Amino acid sequence: MRRFTLLPALALLIASVEAPRLCAADPWRDPSLPLPARVADLIGRMTLAEKVSQLQNGAPAIPRLGIPAYDYWSEALHGVARAGYATVFPQAIGMAATWDAALIRQEGDVIATEGRAKFNEFTRRGAGDAPIYRGLTFWSPNVNIFRDPRWGRGQETYGEDPFLTGTLAVAFIRGVQGDDPVYMKAMACAKHFAVHSGPEPLRHRFDVWPSEEDLYNTYLPQFEMAVREGGVGGVMGAYNALYGIPCCASPLLLEDILRFRWKFTGYIVSDCGAIENIYRDHHFVSTPELAAAVAVKAGCDICCGRDYNALVRAVAQGLISEADINTALGYALRTRFRLGLFDPPDRVPFSRIGIDQNDTPAHRALALKLAEESLVLLKNDGTLPLDRAAVHRIAVIGSNADSVPLLLGNYNGRPSHPVTLLAGIRAAAGPGVTVTYDRGCPLALLRDGSNRPPREMTEHAIADAEQADVVVYVGGISAAFEGEEMASANGYEGFDGGDRQRIELPEVQSDLLRQLAAAGKPIVVVNCSGSAMAMPWAAAHAAAILQAWYPGEEGGDAVGRVLFGDANPSGKLPVTFYASTDDLPPFEDYSMRNRTYRYFDGTPQFAFGWGLSYTQFAIAAPATTVAPQPDGSIRLQVRVTNTGRRAGSEVVEVYFRHQRLAPNQPTMTLCSFGRVELAPGESRAVTFTVPRARLGYWDAAHQGYWVRPGVYEFLVGDASNAPQATILANIADAPSGGGA
Repeated sequence: MRRFTLLPALALLIASVEAPRLCAADPWRDPSLPLPARVADLIGRMTLAEKVSQLQNGAPAIPRLGIPAYDYWSEALHGVARAGYATVFPQAIGMAATWDAALIRQEGDVIATEGRAKFNEFTRRGAGDAPIYRGLTFWSPNVNIFRDPRWGRGQETYGEDPFLTGTLAVAFIRGVQGDDPVYMKAMACAKHFAVHSGPEPLRHRFDVWPSEEDLYNTYLPQFEMAVREGGVGGVMGAYNALYGIPCCASPLLLEDILRFRWKFTGYIVSDCGAIENIYRDHHFVSTPELAAAVAVKAGCDICCGRDYNALVRAVAQGLISEADINTALGYALRTRFRLGLFDPPDRVPFSRIGIDQNDTPAHRALALKLAEESLVLLKNDGTLPLDRAAVHRIAVIGSNADSVPLLLGNYNGRPSHPVTLLAGIRAAAGPGVTVTYDRGCPLALLRDGSNRPPREMTEHAIADAEQADVVVYVGGISAAFEGEEMASANGYEGFDGGDRQRIELPEVQSDLLRQLAAAGKPIVVVNCSGSAMAMPWAAAHAAAILQAWYPGEEGGDAVGRVLFGDANPSGKLPVTFYASTDDLPPFEDYSMRNRTYRYFDGTPQFAFGWGLSYTQFAIAAPATTVAPQPDGSIRLQVRVTNTGRRAGSEVVEVYFRHQRLAPNQPTMTLCSFGRVELAPGESRAVTFTVPRARLGYWDAAHQGYWVRPGVYEFLVGDASNAPQATILANIADAPSGGGA
């Protein structure tokens, strides 16, 4: 098989293993030996049944060999999840709104530290066994493209742009895995491979047929970056089928693209239950034995679930060879060797991390900084920041204001010191400002209307608004409504299985906002959601709108500090905020036509990359701004000036487009970005280097990424729809030099 070419020594040694060998020496325990030899030796000591048992996420102990139990399933989407107290950072979509790769790499390092602290403590107490959620193989990040705001799991992603997603994923992966030359601190896993983004109720049987251009220009580049640039340790296959073949049994995805083209050397794991889907839901094969066999032979090494137990029968039926199982097991065991799980603790530097390094004040401070940078100021008429000397009474209204679950999103840990938005606003306001609170109305109505707010609830909220100097409405939705395959949300208007049927703010909240406006006081809307929200009334009438996402354990303090100007907002939208559901193509249509800022031909409510500050920035291009490099890359330079009265950070965004657009090409594409922190009046030259390959698009005729020669426009500004400088460069015809 092609994937044998990746690790020739390992492949040859493993392929030669046919029967268990019992001997006194244990070469697999010797750290001085080459890794392929150690892996092959360990495989050679196992029976077929033992080998198969190690190919499920919950790999049991093998006492006769001294191998402890290990569960590959651990979660760390935005902090170590489902394993007790841990630092909870903003949900992934909020992380993406920071556009701060360096900060996200720091977060990844903290996650690895807390993961090691927990692993070391659990295994110390459990005689070396690592049960579910207590291991070091974290099934994060989710790098699927958030192609449609109705998808409930979009909150887990880094947004709609492949380059932004890939850049942040690489930073997160490197932070998690560390830079030790021998051992990984922890191991990241990019998911869900590939072309997976809803609808949730259909995911176990959905068959996606994107165009070749959409596949390679949108759905795959961020995975390639995770593999080639991030060195990610694992990749998870998706539930859906691609071109008629379930992704976890797809030779195109797992063998040809992942192993052969991208030279991926880590482990491949199925999404949970995806192997069963192969025969039960996709009807690709007829039996569990066939499903397990086709998945392993295609390259899926580990099954989340117990469906690979059928492999013993599959070998007996001649459906798969033991050599194929050895190959899959080689990738699985290599993972544990790279984490140092079979080596003496004194050789593994991370084995000394104690539980005292979990959930520390320094980690909480990082969560606060990330939360502050994740907040996106969408609109401001000058009401913000609030002046403590002028504002004496604030009416905080909305169901999300006093909710801890709101902070957390999904796939989360348990924070020890969560700060709700209400608590954060009160803390920031200080003793001289009175802050009242009313729930006002539920986030959404049940379909039978049984939870419609009583009149006295609404009247009380309006009365508080009338007595206040400013109203802060904290609304939106929560992870109770959008998320992974959630039947619990089906009873509410506008929600289906964790997805949204409409992207507008629920009408019950819009009605309340209109009634609150009758009080004549400025209304500041703090919208909490894991996805784009259409807010036509607020966009037209609110004094200010702050997008808060699901901001993590320090979200309340972050919101309070931004509202009062103790922190200057700098977040940028990683997704397009459309004006209406009617602007969207059918949810089931995976074509990128009229989706995301790259292909949308309408007018967004708030554009990709949009985000205001309490100061102002000017971006200008000097006379000479383009410097072609010997390697074919383009060097661009702009000058950024803080023209306002406050210190602040600006995210400078660089987009490109060919002056003569070809069919199916995006109208513009992000190719670089960077954060610049400037004092009032300060000016700085900022240089961007854009590799030639980054300008490439997949060309079916060339069967590869091709940089079309001609004149390119580089659009530099603070949002996709607001370029402040346009720089031209003439690109000659030459090979693109690789992937996108």
